Amino acid sequence: MNSFFAELGRTVRDRWKQDNFSLERFPAIAQAALEERRPSEHVEPSVFLHEFLMNDDQPAQTESGFGEPEIVVFEHPRFYIQVLFWMDGTTAIHQHEFSGAFHVWSGSSLHALFEFENARRVTPYLRIGDVRMKGIRLLEAGCTVPIVSGAGCIHSLFHLDTPSITVVLRTQHDPGTGPQFNYLPPHVAVDPVFSDTLTLRRKQILDLFERVQDPAYSAMVGEMLEELDFERGFHILQSAMGCLRDLGTWDEVLGVFKKKHGELAEGVAPTLEEGARRDTIKAMRCTVQDPEHRFFLALLMNAPTRGDVLALVAQRFPEEPPMETVLRWAGELLEEGDYGVSILDASFPLELEIGLDEQAGLWIEALRYFMEGGESDSTGLQDFSGEAVGRVRAALASSSLRVLLE
Repeated sequence: MNSFFAELGRTVRDRWKQDNFSLERFPAIAQAALEERRPSEHVEPSVFLHEFLMNDDQPAQTESGFGEPEIVVFEHPRFYIQVLFWMDGTTAIHQHEFSGAFHVWSGSSLHALFEFENARRVTPYLRIGDVRMKGIRLLEAGCTVPIVSGAGCIHSLFHLDTPSITVVLRTQHDPGTGPQFNYLPPHVAVDPVFSDTLTLRRKQILDLFERVQDPAYSAMVGEMLEELDFERGFHILQSAMGCLRDLGTWDEVLGVFKKKHGELAEGVAPTLEEGARRDTIKAMRCTVQDPEHRFFLALLMNAPTRGDVLALVAQRFPEEPPMETVLRWAGELLEEGDYGVSILDASFPLELEIGLDEQAGLWIEALRYFMEGGESDSTGLQDFSGEAVGRVRAALASSSLRVLLE
């Protein structure tokens, strides 16, 4: 067992015991202990890992798939300390059934806090309401953040560096604070632990029909939605959305769901659309290794407005104006295909019939134009008709870059 973490665990144990193991007091105790002796200042990750590999005297390890990997470094009947490694991990927006604190040992993360307003319970495992971001913050090595169990601490982390390492000092379980919901902005909360095996099998069968390109796919989904309750219908729609869009039947099938559930279904379409946007950015992250570009993806996924993006860029990269930094990243991520150029998933509108040799510069200038509120005179867009400018803006607004226009 690593001596630093053993001492940290004993310190927390003794202090918490003095407070009669009060759950309300534990986050403050955990945060104070991590800030007094920061792992980022006292333990070298490579030395720790070598010791763990060579020394059998370790706490019992879990079979958890959380972390890449998770290592338990101290265990007590009431709490434990875990080290979580993250390569490409991005946590869902979630709450906890435990409390404590986490410390950024190495790397950095973008940390967003949320609240869930106007909550309405549909089933014990699904709620609808309004998921709103309260704040977003860049966490770098040495930062420590308290964790409060329940809906009072809804958050997400987008890990920027490879790897990012966090130390989590947490209770085993805080009774009465579950379920540990995941939140799907802007309107849905689901219990990720609940398993409905019948719905799982139905989704797998639909996946089979999708793979064999069964012409009755859309009709089958529509018939299911006419019969299913809201919760199971939501999960079927979530699973089938991509195929239905490819088939051009999404609006029709969605209409079946909305007709059956009325007002309750109003927030489903924007929630599924936002989920698809986030999944697109997560997929792009797997192919992007440059730390600055990963930071850019994190902002595109999590920052609610262009102003938030620019403020966080200025905080981390103060050497140049933040807008110039963003435009530089866009240029570095620009790719040329056989028929046109793209920045991530934003493709230049082919219907404008602009030559490939002109598209790259024009695409970056168009992004500048819209980021400046359509007031820049440094772009070739002034030679375009209003309809053409609208097409360019629509192409950006339908991509992961849309937050830069807001």
